[in-house]
Amino acid sequence: MSIILDIVATYRGPRKVFARRLPGGPREDRALAILMAACVVIFVAQWPKLSREAHILQQELNPLLGAQLLLWVFIMPLFFYILSILAQGVMKLLSRPITGYASRVALFWSLLATTPIVLFRGLVGGFVGQGGAYDVVGLIGFTCFFWFWYAGLATAQKEAA
Repeated sequence: MSIILDIVATYRGPRKVFARRLPGGPREDRALAILMAACVVIFVAQWPKLSREAHILQQELNPLLGAQLLLWVFIMPLFFYILSILAQGVMKLLSRPITGYASRVALFWSLLATTPIVLFRGLVGGFVGQGGAYDVVGLIGFTCFFWFWYAGLATAQKEAA
C-alpha cells in the first residue's frame, strides 16, 4: 500500500497497519525514511504560523524558518531515536520486550501518521493564530499520536511473543 493510504488506514485500525509494516526484517533505511518524512512535513507545517508571527512582529521570516529547519530536520530525529530507545527500555521493564527496530518503527510511524493533523494545526496557527482552536487541534494530534504509538508498541510486543 502507499504511504498516504496507510496513513488514512491508521486512523481506522492502527494495529493492522503496523502489523503490515513490521514484517520483512529490520530495514533501518525504511525507518529513517519514515522519520525524516515526518520531520520534514512537521517543518513545512510550521510555515503558516511562522509567517503570521513574522508579519505581526515585523521580523524577517528566514531566521525563523532556519531555526525550525535546524530543529525539525537535524535535532528532532536524534531526539526521536533516543525516545525509541527509552520506550524499548520501558517495555522491557514491563516484561513486554520488543526489538529496537519495532520500537523505532512504532514511534516513527506514529509521528508520520499524525502529520495530517500537524499540517491542519499549522494552518490554524497561520490563519487564526494562538488560541482555543489551535490548542484543541494540538490536543487531538497529541491524543492520536499516543494512540498510534501505543497500538504500535502493543502490536510489536504481540509479534515478539
